Amino acid sequence: MTSNTTATLFSEGFSAVRSFAKTTADDIGALTPTVLKTETLAGLTVALALVPEAVAFAFVAGVHPLVGLYAAFIVGLITALIGGRPGMISGATGALAVVMVELVHTHGVEYLFATVVLMGLIQLTAGALRWGKFIRMVPYPVMLGFVNGLAIVIGLAQLEQFRVPTEDGGHAWMQGTQLVWTLGLVALTMLIIWGMPKVTKIIPAPLAGIGIVAAIVIGFGIDVPRVGDLASIEGGLPMFHIPQVPFGLETLGIILPYAVILAAIGLIESLLTLNLVGEIKGEKGGASQECAAQGAANLVTGFFGGMGGCAMIGQSMINVKSGGRTRLSGTMAALFLLVFIVFASGPIEAIPLAALVGVMFMVVLGTFAWKSLQILARVPKSDALVILIVTVVTVLEDLAVAVLVGVIVSALVFAWKQATKMSVANVTEDENGKTYEVEGPLFFGSTTSFSDLFDPKGDPKNVTIDFARARVADHSGLAAIDALAFKYNAEGKDLKLRHLSPDCQRLLTTAGQLIEPAEDDPQYGIATDYGIRIGRTDTGH
Repeated sequence: MTSNTTATLFSEGFSAVRSFAKTTADDIGALTPTVLKTETLAGLTVALALVPEAVAFAFVAGVHPLVGLYAAFIVGLITALIGGRPGMISGATGALAVVMVELVHTHGVEYLFATVVLMGLIQLTAGALRWGKFIRMVPYPVMLGFVNGLAIVIGLAQLEQFRVPTEDGGHAWMQGTQLVWTLGLVALTMLIIWGMPKVTKIIPAPLAGIGIVAAIVIGFGIDVPRVGDLASIEGGLPMFHIPQVPFGLETLGIILPYAVILAAIGLIESLLTLNLVGEIKGEKGGASQECAAQGAANLVTGFFGGMGGCAMIGQSMINVKSGGRTRLSGTMAALFLLVFIVFASGPIEAIPLAALVGVMFMVVLGTFAWKSLQILARVPKSDALVILIVTVVTVLEDLAVAVLVGVIVSALVFAWKQATKMSVANVTEDENGKTYEVEGPLFFGSTTSFSDLFDPKGDPKNVTIDFARARVADHSGLAAIDALAFKYNAEGKDLKLRHLSPDCQRLLTTAGQLIEPAEDDPQYGIATDYGIRIGRTDTGH
């Protein structure tokens, strides 16, 4: 590592520490007794909602429930303390769990822990290099598709709570009285969450819904599935544990592909959640700090027997809508979760799953961008298509693939639209020759349209092309100008170019001698000059 790179990493580290210190100081200064109560209760609500999610995702990954719960605690705590957006909640997620299945099945859980450590290092690097800023490249239609797709995924995940174990070791859908009771309790929870804010805001509505429904079920002994039916959450404190894998290139070859995929999915979901929470709270920035926080959290988690994690949009929405705005709510959520594991597993295991399902269904209703359905008919068809594609791919595949597909489709649509804007705004012809006034962006997508605008064979002896209303955007555009100049030259005709920027004039070769400099030439750069001159040989001619 060079001294410059080391200095950059230290600089970024100090910057993150200063940002964390400032935000923490602001949070502490804002903690009045009322805010303290609200933040604590919001954290308790989130912790209760985290339990079944962490257990379920541990089952998906094929590991012990405590592996998911420890990840929810450690990742949640560290990101709450140093993450890029106070109020965000992180933990074990389904998007990561589905990638871990094959690794755990083929190589065992110790390789998973090693992979999570490497995943954390990759994310830390992304934070140090400030790669979080590239999340701004995700178009708004992709964001809408992401939100809608994730809302559907969260909703579908709750349907598993309507399945009960069978005598043969399998699972079957609930039937009869148990199904009626469960549906009724889910509906009651949702009704309480909807109506409680109209009565009082002393207690977060989701917490009130869970508490009231749990009291009814426990008090009347209603036979419905409880948290304890998923698995026991009783355990001790997470212990430091170096992954028991051979240290060598063979192990690296096994875990590296999984680590890269997990790191990418984790950062994408975290940064999109960061943007969503930022819109609700009216905050900006923090992307690179969130990358570093996720990396630190996963690095530590891998050494303490956790399955890794990332930001959770569902729990983040529960927290924000319950009044959680500072780092305290996320911190309390993680600490409450640890208390559940170590001291209070019994009472938590008695909570009916129907209450937690009701909370998550309300999250689904609040997360889904219902306005996107209204605007589908009004926005450009290409944007509507992107929204639908990202939504469907998120549900059928995973978030990372959906966002990648959405960005690619959006980029292709944008390039196509820009390519069709290259045109001739005006043509004048007199005794001095013919002048084309072109307009639009000249880049790789519009070079064919640009070439088709001219007629080297049919044009008169003297031809001028005025670029005052156009802009050359890349080296493909320069190559197109050079190619056109060569065609006119082959026909024995004089071509002059006007109003090209100095950067264009410097980079052009064949057409470089045809430029007519003027005081009103535009000033802009051409992509990145890599020291290459179009059409030049090693001799420079």
